Amino acid sequence: MGRDRHHASGPSGPGRVAHWVPTLLVLALVAAAFASYRLDLGPRYLPWLSVDPQAEPAAIAPPAGVALPDWAQPGPVSQVVPPAQRGHVDPAAVAAALAPGLADKDLGRHVVAAVGDLGGDGAAWTYGEGAVIPASTTKLLTSTAALETLGPDARFETRVVTGATPRDLVLVGGGDPYLASRPLTPEEVETTYPERADVVTLARDVAATLAPGQRVRVQYDDGLFTGPSNNPRWRADYVPDDIVSPITALWVDRGASPTGYGYSDDPSATAAGTFVAALRGAGVKVAGSPTRTTAPAGATEVAAVSSAPVADIVEHVLEVSDNEGAEVLARHVGIAVSGLGSFEGGSAAVLDTLRGLGIDTGSDVIHDGSGLSRLNRVSATTLLQVLQTAAGPAHPDLRPVLTGLPVAGFTGSLAYRFDQGSPEGPGHVRAKTGTLSNVHSLAGVTTDREGTPMAFVVAVDRAKEEDKLDAQQAVDRLAGDLAGCRCSVG
Repeated sequence: MGRDRHHASGPSGPGRVAHWVPTLLVLALVAAAFASYRLDLGPRYLPWLSVDPQAEPAAIAPPAGVALPDWAQPGPVSQVVPPAQRGHVDPAAVAAALAPGLADKDLGRHVVAAVGDLGGDGAAWTYGEGAVIPASTTKLLTSTAALETLGPDARFETRVVTGATPRDLVLVGGGDPYLASRPLTPEEVETTYPERADVVTLARDVAATLAPGQRVRVQYDDGLFTGPSNNPRWRADYVPDDIVSPITALWVDRGASPTGYGYSDDPSATAAGTFVAALRGAGVKVAGSPTRTTAPAGATEVAAVSSAPVADIVEHVLEVSDNEGAEVLARHVGIAVSGLGSFEGGSAAVLDTLRGLGIDTGSDVIHDGSGLSRLNRVSATTLLQVLQTAAGPAHPDLRPVLTGLPVAGFTGSLAYRFDQGSPEGPGHVRAKTGTLSNVHSLAGVTTDREGTPMAFVVAVDRAKEEDKLDAQQAVDRLAGDLAGCRCSVG
């Protein structure tokens, strides 16, 4: 059920209401812009700030005076890939290259950083002490654990099964983060990533199995996930103010309200209602409204639709910093590791999985999969090791953690950043962003001017609120400085 807020009309009449509408609209846009900046939510609330990585692969025009050659079909890989670089990170060179940027007071009183060989297993150079509030860089941990425990090819099924009586159908949520309320148009299929399953297709498949004129009753089961749908370690206003959806195993359109504004208070019920409407649209007679239930053990499957593979989901979650998608992945990790599909179960399972990969998580603490909790604490070296592990030859299934990283100045949450600082940054830095109030971080990969690949982390969590944009740009400049330095030896 979506949020309907009713307001009594005042004595001043419709003219006065109309007078206030433009002002309220401006205030709403300003509030959305602030929330979008504060929580990496630009593409959701401000769609004109998003970049479609297929339709708009280059968000930055070439510099004045530069003529780009016509596109030519590339030759075989063996002819275009240069020999592998054999250099290693030079700690002294990194320290010298980053020293001016680290002196920027806009970064605040707590700055941590780490740089290491992309093919290494730890930091060659570190700066600062202690763990930081990781914000959305937490999604690197969640994504790595999801790929390791579930596998890159795993898919999540939304099923319809038989119920307790012959007339009952039960819609069973399988935790598909991108289950849609309708099929994509042919044009949308060309530009949408990852692929989407939808309840209209599911309803049509169910209708094809029923006898003409058969009357059914629909129930729904969202019991795959357990525990509260609103994380008690989040700020109290996040769910009520539509910063993030309640997390359930059954939703459509990432928990969106059917009104088109904000999120549904009960995404599972909304999804079931959407499915019932689709059944009726397919000619099925449905009695009443859907009710929540638990599907009978051994129920016969009537029809099912499958999500995109986990690898594709991970890439999208990282590129656009999808909070809801990350939370669903964490719940699946919890189920795979301990059978507990809750916030607590998922968080514990993510850290357990990282330790199983040989990553030293030290005293790290996380309470969610998205990084919205300000109680999370993760060290720069943990983030660095996650990137190195994902790049290592021993774990090819983890590679989507790297391929999902936004490209500085071009894609995802980095599309409109890196417009200042070293010109080597745009296109050369790929990194996961992390943004909350007073928190700004980047964790990703780049190459120095010698072509040596490096993993890096730069994070601050005590920047002054009035310096937020300056702090973000200072973090971007540090990553750009790393891309522009000669920071390797051998």
